[in-house]
This record gives sequence, C-alpha cells and structure tokens, in this order.
Amino acid sequence: MSGRTQARVCPERTCVGCRERAAKTDLLRIVVIGGACAPDDRGTLPGRGAYVHPALVCLDLAVRRRAFPRAFRVQGPLDTAEMRRYVEQAAQ
Repeated sequence: MSGRTQARVCPERTCVGCRERAAKTDLLRIVVIGGACAPDDRGTLPGRGAYVHPALVCLDLAVRRRAFPRAFRVQGPLDTAEMRRYVEQAAQ
C-alpha cells in the first residue's frame, strides 16, 4: 500500500442541451414513457436515460437541437410539455 487515500469519484454525465459535463447529481434524468419525455428525479425508472440541467435554457436548447429523439433513438418528435412544467416548477 502506498498510503495515498483514494477520493471517491463522482460519476459525470453530459447535458444534452448545453453539452457540458456535470456531476450526475446536478443533472435531471429524462426517460421516455408513452412517447413523451418524463422526469426521473430519483433515477429509478427503467429504460434509456438522457440528462439535462434542470434549467429552461438547457431544456430549450435540447428541444431546438432535437437532442431527445437522438438520445432515445426514436423517430419523430417527443412531447416535452411535461418536462417544461417540471423544470418551471423546480425553478420557483
């Protein structure tokens, strides 16, 4: 043993809106349920997840760039109205 202590590494994810890397705990996980994006604030819902900062700026960027359909590998647009309501409420 070398005597050095190892710091616990915090997992990082990339925000699909601004494309910046951040700690997983600072981002909101998004999943698709029934053709709509849904927030997964506990990180326990099944399926593929995409991460976004819980800010309207990042959410708008992700929608404009069509990042959610690309991240979830689906054809066509996804309904993001529920996501917008969730982020607006979290900002208050």
